[in-house]
Amino acid sequence: MVRMGPDVPLLNEYKQEFFWKRFPQTLLGGPRFKLGYCAPPFVYVNQAVLFLTPWLFGGIGTLLCQLKLLQELHATVLAGMLMFGAAVGVQALAVYAARRSGTVERLGAPNILVDEEEVEFTHCVGPETVRFIAPGKRFGLNVVLHTVLAGVLCGFGTWYVFLGRLTALYGSIGISMVVFVLSWVTLCIAEYSLIVNTATETATFHAQDTYEITPLTRPLYIFIFIAVDLVVRFSGPVPELQLASQVLHVLFLFLPLLWALGILPPLDALLLWGMEQTLVFCLGGSPMSSNLRLLLMFAISASVAVSNYFIPSTLGVVLFSVSMGFLLSLDLSQVGTLCRRPRAAFGDHGFRRGGSPPPPPSSFGWNLGFRELLLYLSVFLVAMAEAGLLHHFLGSAQPQGLVTGPQGPVSYLLLGLFCLCWTLREIQGAYVFGGVFLNPLYPKGMNSVQTFKQRSRGLYFAAAIRRVLLYVVSPFAMIAFLSMDKSLQLLHRVSLSVGFTRAFRLVWQNSEDALLQMVVVVLVRLAAGNSMLPGWDNLGTGVQLLLVGLLLDRVTQFLSKLKFTLTVLVTSWTEKKQRRQSAGTLLALNASLCPLLLLVVTLSALLSAPLLPLFTLPIFLVGFPRPQRSWPGPVGTACPCPDSIFYQQMSTSLASALRTAFARGSLGSLAPGSHFLGRFQDRMVWIMILERGYGYCTVNIKGLELQETSCHTVEARRVDEVFEAAFERPERLGFTQGLNLHWGNALTPCAALTVRVYSDARNVLSGIIDSHDNLRKLQDEFLKALVWLLLRYCVQKHKGFLWSGEEGPGAGGRKSQSSTFAQTTSNQPPEAVVVESNVSSLRFRQDSSSLTSFGDWSDEDDLFGPQPARRTVALVTAEAQPGLAALQTGASLPGSVEMDSLFENMALSALQPLGLGIGMPAVDKGRNPEVFREGPGSLPQLNFSCPQSEVFNLPTGWRTAPLLPSRLLQLRTLFPEDWFRFSLGQFGSAVQGETSEHMTKALKEDEALKELHAQVALSCLISVGAESAFTSPSYVYRLYCGDIPWTEGLDWLSSSKELYQLALRAFRFSFKLLFDQASLGPMESPEELFSTLEEYERDWYIGLVTEKGWHDSVLQEKPFLFSLGHDLAMGTYTGRVLSLQEQLVQVGRLNGEGVRGQWANLSWELLYATNDDEERYSIQAHPFMLRNLTVQAADPPLGYPIYSSAPLHFPCL
Repeated sequence: MVRMGPDVPLLNEYKQEFFWKRFPQTLLGGPRFKLGYCAPPFVYVNQAVLFLTPWLFGGIGTLLCQLKLLQELHATVLAGMLMFGAAVGVQALAVYAARRSGTVERLGAPNILVDEEEVEFTHCVGPETVRFIAPGKRFGLNVVLHTVLAGVLCGFGTWYVFLGRLTALYGSIGISMVVFVLSWVTLCIAEYSLIVNTATETATFHAQDTYEITPLTRPLYIFIFIAVDLVVRFSGPVPELQLASQVLHVLFLFLPLLWALGILPPLDALLLWGMEQTLVFCLGGSPMSSNLRLLLMFAISASVAVSNYFIPSTLGVVLFSVSMGFLLSLDLSQVGTLCRRPRAAFGDHGFRRGGSPPPPPSSFGWNLGFRELLLYLSVFLVAMAEAGLLHHFLGSAQPQGLVTGPQGPVSYLLLGLFCLCWTLREIQGAYVFGGVFLNPLYPKGMNSVQTFKQRSRGLYFAAAIRRVLLYVVSPFAMIAFLSMDKSLQLLHRVSLSVGFTRAFRLVWQNSEDALLQMVVVVLVRLAAGNSMLPGWDNLGTGVQLLLVGLLLDRVTQFLSKLKFTLTVLVTSWTEKKQRRQSAGTLLALNASLCPLLLLVVTLSALLSAPLLPLFTLPIFLVGFPRPQRSWPGPVGTACPCPDSIFYQQMSTSLASALRTAFARGSLGSLAPGSHFLGRFQDRMVWIMILERGYGYCTVNIKGLELQETSCHTVEARRVDEVFEAAFERPERLGFTQGLNLHWGNALTPCAALTVRVYSDARNVLSGIIDSHDNLRKLQDEFLKALVWLLLRYCVQKHKGFLWSGEEGPGAGGRKSQSSTFAQTTSNQPPEAVVVESNVSSLRFRQDSSSLTSFGDWSDEDDLFGPQPARRTVALVTAEAQPGLAALQTGASLPGSVEMDSLFENMALSALQPLGLGIGMPAVDKGRNPEVFREGPGSLPQLNFSCPQSEVFNLPTGWRTAPLLPSRLLQLRTLFPEDWFRFSLGQFGSAVQGETSEHMTKALKEDEALKELHAQVALSCLISVGAESAFTSPSYVYRLYCGDIPWTEGLDWLSSSKELYQLALRAFRFSFKLLFDQASLGPMESPEELFSTLEEYERDWYIGLVTEKGWHDSVLQEKPFLFSLGHDLAMGTYTGRVLSLQEQLVQVGRLNGEGVRGQWANLSWELLYATNDDEERYSIQAHPFMLRNLTVQAADPPLGYPIYSSAPLHFPCL
């Protein structure tokens, strides 16, 4: 992304024109009076007539009622029937026009030069005119439903705004007329959007309105107003209801403005938000990780509250509330998963895709075993016994005051528990007192993981004490406080039933919040002393706790929104790169309208709605209320790329670290909707709390892109600065150094977590790969590695688990990855997946040779510079072979380059007709391919002098290379005989079990066995073009990539897949040996070389980052990975090493309201204003708000995280 200046247009010219055409349509409910082209007058007249039709019919009913010709009820029915008839006529015309226009479109040829929005109108009621004004409905059911609702809405709307009713409410004809006129404007807007044409709403939750729910939004809000008026009319003269009716009639006039500003949510968002708020604040639950879970939990929790109302015994109510509160606070949906397979509760569909699941951890809660069942059952029984006994013996006592009653000692215990738990939680993080001061007890310096763990032992002990107090002692203390409450005697009232249902549930669902709320209630009672607070005391303890919880939540939201508001206001001027020309004007307006700004912030907090900064400027609106998750789709959608595997790999270890941090309180108070940001090297992890219960937490982990764009780099640098100020500070701090200088930033550092991740090291290989001394050694290293692999191949074949299954520790230790391809009859080594598509059959090689030979006419010189690796035609052809799955290629990871051939997607058989066979070796297609080599029957019989030599015999086909014996004889001196004998002795002892010196000596002296391996090794050497010493780095790189130019023996080598794999792996091993020796020094002994090759085979994956084997090795957590890459821009070769180790991942808390506000603006800007410009102002880097990172973390299609886990459920006890 090219970072642009602060005065980049908020909307480009095209989008500005589009917006100013769309917004009037939204304001009026659907009429399109502003077009981008000239239209006949009848188009506007028709829309105006349809817009005013409901007013006409309602006016007729009102007039007849005022003239006493009809009663109110009859006038209402008349207006409704007239509107119903008009709606039927409009829908019939729409259906007719759709059929006619469909016929015309099929017969006529479309004019592609005409603007797609321009319509040629021929007649006032022509098909194109009708279709433009009233597009019609997609579903027949909606045609009937919307038509009926249009009639009902007009009828009840007429009744709602009768002049007589309005005059009785306000006592003034003038006021009544104003309200009457403006109310009918509101009704006409709702009717038009319902039956004629629906406008695009600014409050858009879903990107697509699949089921045509949007037309019902505006009528629904009108029906809510009418329902309140009906209650007032039929409930008798109640002053409060009369006042409410007067206020609502005035608010009714402003509904069009509320719709246009997007403050009122659409139906789906309203339903989900309403259920979530009721579940949390009335029923004591938690926001859920999915809509289905929310619906089920709401239904079950509501049924518990209803049951409590009808249970006659207060003791039964207490026992039922305690039991159901405890059970519903557990993650019961994961019980079956935990019983079937440990850790499957992560629900990530294989969480470590491509690899087997990790061994189940022994820590508490990961699986549902005996310990977990015993703990939960014990807590359940003790809570039931405590609640029942205390209520039975002490619940009916009438205390004189809080201090002298049975609740007094428990109240003081709650105060002490809260202070202790809060203090122990504060010292767990890097900052204290809301992120203002540095925590002097937190470990200084992040030099090593072990040092950090040692310095944190004291905090671990404090966290263990807090865990016992919070999750064991506090719930029982709170249950004791509630069970002895006197207001339980008045339980059979709706408010008290709901209040105590919530209180007993919240004790388990969120013990920390429940403890805070009870402490507030206790403090109010202590402050009142023996005096009575009639209004407060009559509510009962359950309702008091409900109101306190609601108040604390709204105050917390208000403070977070206010901090976000100040950040936007201040940085719009102080940050030079954010200072627009209008910044001074906007600041002056906000200062002069400060009460209005505070009103907007307060209203958004009261509604629990996001505070929307328009275009992320200091222009604040109230976004429509929505669930805490902010997005309607399921959790776990992402825009995957090759880098996604690094986040997928670290998710398991990160979840385990988060589990520990949550239990210790290192990340502060955990509330659903909280957002955290983790940072390690070039990786950014976005963590969101989805739901919370007793002993469990559900989170979503997202991974942000690794590509360093300018905006990403600016914000990542600021994130690093914030973390460095918190975690890499000196031992002794002064007062000013102890302050958080980044307090105004959206990110507040919390803790460092120990996570097993891959550390990424990249090196430029200048001086290594282009050193002639090193290249001359490569041939010898290749032969040694190949000899070692051939012997190991024989040993594993003898043991019967060649290339399949999981090998034991030692020289194997690799799980076969070839299962991802369609299996052939022969098993393949692990790297078969990597280079399978680079192997060509003999039949293919007889048809033609590799197109890469065009680049090899200059032998091995670098006349035209280094030759980049590219996908060969052999690769493409092998992908198309039956029985082989296509190689999953994608964008290369950083550090590697892959250039595609011009003909990469073309079958090789199509190249000859194109005349691309010129210059290739001549081939006689009529001859049998087997003529090129000796048949197996003509090979001389091998006479081994040692019986054990048969174990190390190689397949017969590997001896049939079409090479002259004289060529092999010339290269015979290159074969490393001493290394062969040493390796044979090492592998021979493994085959024989107990070491036998005589047998080992006989193996080493078997000349036939030595000649066999020498023949195969030297044949491979010639076939890969390494007959002479390597002199070209580009040639080395091409061989490493498997892009082998055509040679005389390549067809023979390619025909044996196993031998091809061994030869390619040997070359990659030899290059890794060369790299290590150039960096660390030469090998001092054969034993060291042997152990190094064993380590390569066991702990390393050596290949390319674009191969599937690399992907699978990362997910299987191979300890080390090595890749060779070529940077074409710099003209250098690079080495990349990934090392799996425990590292400290720094995690900080984000301002949740700032994230919700930016996401609300993103939704408005993309879904309504359609401002998808990649260089738009609202996506530019903002070091304080972290605007670019926040946009990335949004759910697709608006955001683009490269990894997003399914909801991860893990224990927190």
